[in-house]
This record gives sequence, C-alpha cells and structure tokens, in this order.
Amino acid sequence: MNDFLKKNHRFVFFGLWLLLALMQAGLTELQDDEAYYWVYSKFLDWGYFDHPPMIALLVKAGYAIFPNELGVRLFALLLNFFSIVLIEQLTDKRNPLLFYGIALSIAVIQVAGFIAVPDTPLIFFTALYFLLYKKFIQAPTWRNTFLLGVIIALLFYTKYQAVLIVIFTLLSNLKLFAKRQTYIAGIIALVLFLPHLIWQWEHNWISFRYHLFESNVDSYRLSYTGDYLLGQLLLAGPVAGILLLPAAFLYKAKTETEKALKFTMIGLYVFFLLSSFRGSVEANWTSPAVVPLIILSFLFLNEKLKWRLRLFKLLPVTLLLVLFTRIAMIIDIVPIKSLQRKYHAWKEWPAIMKEKTKGLPVVFSNSYQRASKYWFYSGQMALSQNLYTERRNNYNFWPIEKEMVGKPVYFLDIYDLNRFTDLLKTPIGVVGYKYDSSFLSFETIRIPLRSQAIGTGDSLRLRFFTGGYGPFASNFLYKATKPYRVYMVFFKGRSVVAEKEVMLDLRMLSMKKHISVAMFPGLPKGKYKMMFSIAVPGYNPTHNSEKIKLIVE
Repeated sequence: MNDFLKKNHRFVFFGLWLLLALMQAGLTELQDDEAYYWVYSKFLDWGYFDHPPMIALLVKAGYAIFPNELGVRLFALLLNFFSIVLIEQLTDKRNPLLFYGIALSIAVIQVAGFIAVPDTPLIFFTALYFLLYKKFIQAPTWRNTFLLGVIIALLFYTKYQAVLIVIFTLLSNLKLFAKRQTYIAGIIALVLFLPHLIWQWEHNWISFRYHLFESNVDSYRLSYTGDYLLGQLLLAGPVAGILLLPAAFLYKAKTETEKALKFTMIGLYVFFLLSSFRGSVEANWTSPAVVPLIILSFLFLNEKLKWRLRLFKLLPVTLLLVLFTRIAMIIDIVPIKSLQRKYHAWKEWPAIMKEKTKGLPVVFSNSYQRASKYWFYSGQMALSQNLYTERRNNYNFWPIEKEMVGKPVYFLDIYDLNRFTDLLKTPIGVVGYKYDSSFLSFETIRIPLRSQAIGTGDSLRLRFFTGGYGPFASNFLYKATKPYRVYMVFFKGRSVVAEKEVMLDLRMLSMKKHISVAMFPGLPKGKYKMMFSIAVPGYNPTHNSEKIKLIVE
C-alpha cells in the first residue's frame, strides 16, 4: 500500500479531489446565484448586467450533458480540478506533500470549488495566465505571445476584476513596456474582447457603470473593513490562514513570475481593502489571490521546517471542518434555519406550487434568487419584478416580461402576505400567491433622462426624444387595460425623499417625437438623483430610467 501511494500519490490526490467534487455537485442543492446563472444560460449573450458571459457558457455546456445540478456545475468543478493541477505546475512539483497540505488547508477551494459561480473559472484562468506568463518571460515567442493574449481575453470574459491581475503584472515588471510582444498580446486580447465591449456600448456601458458607481457604494462603516479583513483570513484557511497569509507575504520573490504573483496578491488585497472604505466588499472578490497565496506560501514553507510542521498540525482540524461542511451541505443535519433555507429548502415545494399555479408563468416580487431557483426546480418560467428602491439585475433586461404581458400569471411573494388570496407554507417561509388573468408590467421600458440643475422654486422640465419604441406599442402599451401611474422618484443617497406623479401617457412612447413634461419637485437645496418609475396596482413600481443627477440650487 505504501509503495502504491509513493508511486501514485498524484493520481490518488487528484482523483479523490475530482471524485469528491462530482459527488458534492450531484448531491447538493443549487445555490441562489447558481440558479441565476442557469437562467443566464437560457439567454446567451456577449454580456449581462452583472457579469461577462463566461459562466453562462459553462453552465449551458454542462446542462446540455446533464440536465440537473451536476450539469449546471460540471465545467465549473472541472476547472476547479484543473486549477489545482496548474497551480502545482507553478510550484515545479518540488514538494508534493507540502502542496497537498496547503491545498487541503484552504477549505473554500474544496467545499465551494464545485459551485458554478464566476470565481471558479476566474481562479482557473488566473492559474493558466501565470503559467503562460512564466513561459512568455522565459521565451517571448509568437506562440507564447498569442496564447497570453488569448488567456487575458478569457480572464476578462470571466470577471471584471481580472483587469487588476494584468495591471499588477505590468507594475511588477516595468520592462514589459519596452517589449513589442507585450503590446501584441494586448491587441490580441482587445480584439477577442471586442464583442463584449460592443455589447457594453450598445447597452450604455451598463455593467461598468453599475460596478463603478452603484454597487457597494454607501456611507462608511467600520464593520465594512473589519468584515473584509476577517473574510480574507477565513478564505485563506479558515484555520491555516493565520500561517498561509503571513508566509505568502514574507516570501521574497526571486523571479519575474514570482514578483508578478506577489504584486497581484498584495494588489488585490489592498485594492479591495480600499474599496471597503466606500461600501461593503464581498470576501470572494479577491478569489484570484488564492493562486499566488498557494504558490508563495508553498515557496516560503518549503524553506521553513517549523512552519511546515505547524501547518500539518493544523491540517486535521481543517479536514474535519471540511468533512462536516460537505455532509451538512448534502444532508440536513444542522438545525439552523438560515442553513436549512440555503441548502435544503427547494426540493419539494416548487412541485406543489406548480400544481397550485396550474403550471402558468409566475412573477416573484423583487427576488432574482427566488425566481431563478423556482424556475430551475419547477420548470415554470419565472420573472423577478424588481422594486425601484432595490438594485437592478438581468431580469430588468431579459425578454421574459414581454412573453408574459397580457397573459395569465401568478404573482408570488414571502412579504406583505395580506395582499394574497392563497398561502403555501414552505421551508423558505410562507409564500403568498394570487392569480392574474392578464399580467401588465413595464419593467423593460427605459425612458431617457438627462441631468439637470434648477432653482428651489423652479419647475423641472423633462424633455426627451422617444426614438420610437416599436414592439412596445403592441406588446405593452396597447395592452394596458389596467390603470398605471408614472412617477418621478427622488433619492438622497439610497433613501427615497419624494415621489411625484408625472402626467405621461405611455402610448406616446410608441411614436417618434419629442416629449416635454413639467413638474414641481418641491425639494430643498441639495444634490439628488432622480428616475422614472411606472406602477401598476398590485405590483411593484419598477426601474424605468437610469438614476440621473438633479441639483437644486
């Protein structure tokens, strides 16, 4: 047995890693975001409101093979597996036992490595990028230049913070700016990424504006920075993080590749630390740092016997935590409601609800998570109708609403249950539902607005050119058999300070003409944001324009 392990230790380690991921993926209920990305895959495009399209393509490909949870996760878990293989290549396979110890000490790449989220392919492409960068530094041939450009484009197609990896690599080696191959690789990446940039341009750079100016922008709280720092420590362990993080930071880079790894790791941690001063930062946003963390801590511990011994003393604790977490994700053994709702709440009740709603399309109130997960587990088309005070998501742009308008639907929610004629007790709480014989919503209508400055006693004149809404005339506007109201909503920060009804007949939007509407906001001096919102009785008032600046002088 010992001889077998000595000869086949890599086969055993990587084989068990893959086997456990396959089992976990097939037996664990889909998470909220995974179901959302599954809906992504139904509407393949060059871009989405939240992310580039890589995760949608991976989910689409896997689900075509296995139309279940395993299919949704198939290519994500395979990329997680190959990430570990590539990262070991970057350690030059100097000390396999130490590498296995470090990989097994980072719980997140085990218990979350099978999950179909953008961070999983991002880690893979980060590892592949550094492997190709190493070859490029050693020999900047045309082949290596081309491959580096391709992998940079794939990084960008996965998640937007990938640009930081390239920036920090360039900063780690300023000599790159003197090489023509660097610019050629950049041009190749740009050309390959051009379809997404065109998509962004056609959609008014919506993803970039959201991530730069709307997402995680809030008044500072000390907890934002504290939670970020604690989250990074837990992600790097959770137990061995107290060893691996300082080890990676203390290691002195000896090669250009090691410098790039260290610059990237430190750069990512510092960038998102600074981001915590403008709002909440999710711990997984630094996920690419896992690659340099493993490699640099390996290089440090490989030279420090005492540190290695401490790591292996902590390893059993991590393995027990990982084992317990794996089991708890599959079997409902933890009597904590939040965990039960996260991992064990959607297997049965969607089928019951589907029967009660006669298989008709359903509209969820303001929850892309519930809409997506319900669609996956019931097979019923679902729409999330998003309230204007909450953030937008891709349900604001997909053509789902158009397919439902004028048709019978059921409206579902877990809040304000007095609105509903029927209730169903479920593991996620009591779900209210009611029938609507002819659904009406205007969530996909966008009314153009421009920033303005007015005096305190002046009227606000809203002028815009409709441009002709074409399909809206038949699909929306002339099916408006129910009353609706158009509002101008005014925000101070994220709080609504006023709602003013606007006398606007939406049928005018189907005509190519200039429209001018006057109203008195009645606001004191200050800086505000304003947006259109259209409300249909019984449903949520929706986002119907961008948030535009208003200055009252």
